[in-house]
Amino acid sequence: MKQPMPPLPEGRVPAASAQRAHRFALAGVAVGLVLTAVAWRVDAHRFAFSYLVGFLAVVSIALGALALLLLQHLTRAGWSAAARRQLEWIADPLTVALVLFIPIAVLGPELYEWMRPEALKDALIAKKVAFLNRPAFIVRGVVCLGIWGLLALVFARKSRLQDESARPAVQSAWMQKWSAPGVIAVGLTGTLASFDWIMSLDPKWYSTIFGIYFIAGSLVGALALLSLLTLSLERRGLYGPVSTVEHRHDIGKLLFGFTCFWAYIAFCQFFLIWYAGLPEETIFFNRRWVGSWQAVSWALMIGHFALPFVVLIGRTAKRSKIVLGAAALLLVTMHVLDLYWLVMPTLDPGGARPGLIDVAGLWMPVSVLVLCIARRAQKDPVYPLRDPRLAEAVALVNP
Repeated sequence: MKQPMPPLPEGRVPAASAQRAHRFALAGVAVGLVLTAVAWRVDAHRFAFSYLVGFLAVVSIALGALALLLLQHLTRAGWSAAARRQLEWIADPLTVALVLFIPIAVLGPELYEWMRPEALKDALIAKKVAFLNRPAFIVRGVVCLGIWGLLALVFARKSRLQDESARPAVQSAWMQKWSAPGVIAVGLTGTLASFDWIMSLDPKWYSTIFGIYFIAGSLVGALALLSLLTLSLERRGLYGPVSTVEHRHDIGKLLFGFTCFWAYIAFCQFFLIWYAGLPEETIFFNRRWVGSWQAVSWALMIGHFALPFVVLIGRTAKRSKIVLGAAALLLVTMHVLDLYWLVMPTLDPGGARPGLIDVAGLWMPVSVLVLCIARRAQKDPVYPLRDPRLAEAVALVNP
């Protein structure tokens, strides 16, 4: 904290590159709007499920980045000053997530059987109507997304103020102070949102561990995208001495750790349901062991845990741009596949049937994610210029 700050360049994405990425992302959003309209018209029922996967992919990764950002402030982690700006960029889609939520609110009856009037004929669903009703679902979604968007917006603004402030330590103290309630809020609302958006697809199934399963996957997805973004900026030489192989190593350690944590939670959920053997619980895994869903289940076990575990367990792999980049790309793909595996068996219980409508559902939310990152890259330096812990980050050496 007290060591003198070496002179650092003001790392920024070149204006031409940032503008090109921004235009590319805007074009992607425009194409996404067209694809959304066409897919909605062709098959609104399937599009609702496909869009839910895309919405969850983007929102979960952004939520994971927000949680990591708050945790780094809370723990006063010096090394993470090098990666903090990219976490802010990845969390930025939460500021517009309420707009992305509109199709979910509109297409709710296509997704959730408990929203349909005839569902009340089922005695079990009728008992849950105080919680499972459409107005409450929309209100809870707006509240969760509103809290996340507010946290992402306020912490990003405080970060930019720190760049311009004559007293940057004041901004750091504020962010550390409010990161504690922020972490609690993200944990509670993330759990609630996972119950609403995913678990209630089957209103007769439940798992008390499902919220942490969703959050663990979100953290893995966010760290994988952070790895890819960091590698891209490092390759262009934009960090200077601020982000080096040592920071890559730390990001790789977190990616490895949370990959193991996701697998641990996934196994706990499976083991407890298998051990109890209750029909209303086992239906979840039975449905995902039918037809081609069995292959998807194996792909998740191998691609979301076994292969990344073997690849990332060594020190050299975490410090290698090629190996870390390949593992991160695999884990981003597996995170999206995991969400597909959670959502789509409700629509296709006999087996996975991926198609163009599924691509259309992913396109729009992913384009918004790219647009948000490109927009922030146009405005912000690639690292916080006056963070009091920046000197600690520059001096980082892993034992």
